[in-house]
Amino acid sequence: MNRRTTAIEALEARLGHRFSDRDLLERALTHASASQGPRKAPDNERLEFLGDRVLGLVMAHHLMLQNGDATAGMLSKRLAGLVSRQACARAARSAGLGDALRLQGGETKRGARDHETILADACEAVIAALYLELGLERAGEIVLALWKPLLDEPIDPAEADPKSALQEWAAANGLPPPVYRVVSRSGPDHQPKFTLEVSVGDGDPAIGLGGSLQSAQKAAALTLLLRQRGET
Repeated sequence: MNRRTTAIEALEARLGHRFSDRDLLERALTHASASQGPRKAPDNERLEFLGDRVLGLVMAHHLMLQNGDATAGMLSKRLAGLVSRQACARAARSAGLGDALRLQGGETKRGARDHETILADACEAVIAALYLELGLERAGEIVLALWKPLLDEPIDPAEADPKSALQEWAAANGLPPPVYRVVSRSGPDHQPKFTLEVSVGDGDPAIGLGGSLQSAQKAAALTLLLRQRGET
């Protein structure tokens, strides 16, 4: 038994489900980089699209049930944190998903198995595979169990949706809206790295790094918010 096969079995054990459709699971674990070249294999991009919607529905329903007094705005902010790229990557790491991924040769040495974007996308693809094989109710139970550590954490609006929190802070202090600027982009197309900065008015900018423009913007916004709180 090779290392990846062992990792897949460990992943299924953590999920509490062994897939009967092995091709479906393999597709969910196949990054687009592995589908390049003469031996093309179906990758997980379409499943990622579906899984993103399944995750959103599961979390939105859970929040509605657990927070009867919360306003729609409060629920939306909490939801944004739970379905974010960072949250998906955290869940993927806790399930050991990275070791089970099918990647292009050489990507492992470049750290792709722990790359936030790759992990988050694969996590959503696995959620889609669970939904297709088990239906929404059982898939939702597995997702909620996987997300339990995140659901149990104290709610910090800044961490859940730092871009909105920064914009609200600026407005409350009579300042103009935050301005984001791309500082640099590096890495291949399937594994980019973005460096962005955000500034509010004449204040010093804050830097954020991420595997996508959105995640880098969030990182920069959170850094600036924490600076205003005196936490950095």
